[in-house]
Amino acid sequence: MPSLTSIISRQNPKVIEFLEICNSLNQIKQIHAQMLVTGLVNNPLFLGKFIASISLKPPQNLNYSHQLLIHHSQTPPNLFTLNTMIRAHSKGPTPHHSFHFYRQILQSNLPPDNYTFTFLVRTCATVSSLGAGPAVHGAVMRRGFGADAHVQSGLIHMYAELGSFGPAQRLFLEIAHPDLVTQTAMVGACASSGDIEFARELFDEMPHRDPIAWNAMITGYAHRGKSREALHLFNLMQLEGVKVNEATMVLVLSACAHLGALDQGRWAHVYIERNRLQMTVTLGTALIDMYSKCGHMTRAMEVFWGMRDRNVYTWSSVMSGLAMNGAGERCLEIFSLMQEEGISPNEITFISILRGCSVAGLVDKGREYFDSMSHMYGLEPRLEHYGCMVDLYGRAGQLTEAADFINNMPVKPHVGAWGALLNACRIHRNLELGEFALSKIVELERGNDGAYVLLSNLYADTRNWDGVSNVRKLMKVNGVRKEPGCSVIEVGGEIHEFFVGSKTHPRYGEIEMMLEEMYRKLRLAGYVAHTEQVLFDIEEEEKEDALYRHSEKVAISFGLVSLDEGVAIRIVKNLRVCRDCHDATKMISKVFNREIVVRDRNRFHHFKDGECSCMDYW
Repeated sequence: MPSLTSIISRQNPKVIEFLEICNSLNQIKQIHAQMLVTGLVNNPLFLGKFIASISLKPPQNLNYSHQLLIHHSQTPPNLFTLNTMIRAHSKGPTPHHSFHFYRQILQSNLPPDNYTFTFLVRTCATVSSLGAGPAVHGAVMRRGFGADAHVQSGLIHMYAELGSFGPAQRLFLEIAHPDLVTQTAMVGACASSGDIEFARELFDEMPHRDPIAWNAMITGYAHRGKSREALHLFNLMQLEGVKVNEATMVLVLSACAHLGALDQGRWAHVYIERNRLQMTVTLGTALIDMYSKCGHMTRAMEVFWGMRDRNVYTWSSVMSGLAMNGAGERCLEIFSLMQEEGISPNEITFISILRGCSVAGLVDKGREYFDSMSHMYGLEPRLEHYGCMVDLYGRAGQLTEAADFINNMPVKPHVGAWGALLNACRIHRNLELGEFALSKIVELERGNDGAYVLLSNLYADTRNWDGVSNVRKLMKVNGVRKEPGCSVIEVGGEIHEFFVGSKTHPRYGEIEMMLEEMYRKLRLAGYVAHTEQVLFDIEEEEKEDALYRHSEKVAISFGLVSLDEGVAIRIVKNLRVCRDCHDATKMISKVFNREIVVRDRNRFHHFKDGECSCMDYW
């Protein structure tokens, strides 16, 4: 095969085409040498196309383009060349260099065109410059390119990236007939930093929706915690046959993880395999996180071991899942394997490690790992790590050590640390220290409803009704309301929400009958409701009825009437599971011979055969 040099020497007009087959800077230099020999380098058109072609290749070639412009300054670059340099920098690691080439356009008395401003606006969005963006917008209007569709969509995207939703919306409303490009840009702008409902209206009205618009809407829903809407849109996306990329699948898996929607998560996994999406580290880690947060660690571990490449986030994710699901010692075993692989832990890794030690009750080991963060790995502990240590001491009943640890923290103790201490006081019934912990929480976060509830429950457990009354008065004075309980269960790929006391579900008649059957069997098995944590000024029968309709019990009842025998019931609750629901669920798992997995605000509870994986500490 003839060399590049011999080809170029015979076919000068084809010189630019040969750049397409170049894979290295050395080959580009060969072409440059031949252009010097043949004199093509003195032709502004050829030189411009040569520089433009190589500028969009990897960054080291962009640097070479700079050198070419300087070296051949006797051949002034044309507008096409300078526009290409702006474009290349807008996509590269040094976007601010685009402004240099815009100034060169102006200094050369070349008239900037719509491409100039399309690329320049993209630069402003990349560098997030509050000053440059409006200045470029002004130049767009002065030069008469305000009606160009690509410039308009670029400006909308730019303002969205700058967090200026108002200007983006005004721009859009001024356009009489926005085209698909502009509509898509506005949907993305509204979904990312503006009005998600307005974005959905625009999206639904679009005659044609490309993958960018679909992805923008799913991203917007996912980032706002609207996981149900994100998954619904993903399902519609499939029905319309729109191509799904890795970024979308990561968001879908995140939504499944947030809802605990295992069935939809499994379907997403099948979709990935069926469509042969590359199992990148990012996608694999998202799968592990989804299975972990759905309480299915067996599947999470299968994904983990099946990955060819794993980074520190992958290892940390699987360790977090193990700790969250009560497998503390297994979490530490994985950390040992990670060390053998030569992967250095980061701050996230140590949160997983400390939680694993807490679950396993390994106080000394946890302290050793905590100290190793700075001594061995040069990592400065963060507030989350201090909170984990307080939880570690508290779970082991070492309340004095937990309090001393907080008092000796080199940074101001945060709500997480005091909250961990308060929870330990509730478990071990240390009223005095619990009162002190709440006072510290209120100083930092007056509206923390969970802290008030913990102390109220501690008073109730010790039958200190005056204390319960005082806590409720304090909540009223501080304007704090207890967040209503909500439990979510997935059945047949559909998400069902249940709120405490709610009777609006279309199958509530069946649910009510199952609730009565549940309680009949529980009483026969010796169940006695823990009514002490319910309002003390109502009748005992009313207290039991209030507990009877807690959201997770209603969700469990629905699971029993909706799921086949042997299928685990999986529930996600927004609050900490109360003592009565925890004990009742343990008995339900035994009486009905059903595995029940509950993810509450703090951790997972795997109920089976009358036992719970949390060992009654949560």
